[in-house]
Amino acid sequence: VQLVESGGGLVQTGGSLTLSCAASGFIFDDYAIGWFRQLPGSQNREGISMIGLYDHSTYYGDSIRGRFTISSDNAKNTVYLEMKDLKVEDTATYFCAARPLSGLSVKRWMYSGDPGSTSWGQGTQVTVSS
Repeated sequence: VQLVESGGGLVQTGGSLTLSCAASGFIFDDYAIGWFRQLPGSQNREGISMIGLYDHSTYYGDSIRGRFTISSDNAKNTVYLEMKDLKVEDTATYFCAARPLSGLSVKRWMYSGDPGSTSWGQGTQVTVSS
């Protein structure tokens, strides 16, 4: 499994960014892709959104619901996270992660990251300035 994030950068409060996660090395439809973020100074990763690549079901965490939209282009094996109305508190390193759909509990995955079943990208930095 290989995941490559892109699209991070510096943006002002209220601005927008779209992150991309290019995936390879697995059967796309058999997996879910999630976006997690690690806030400055924190060792924990917060699960914020996920999409099931077979049925395109989605999940959004409370902190980003209504502002972020996750989508996938299965023909390109790419998942996107469109981020609007960005806030200073959205500043973080954003990681995409892949997990097989088999045995997936969305809430558990978003909370714990399912370390034994999840593959991670290298992360992309998003900085929101006031």
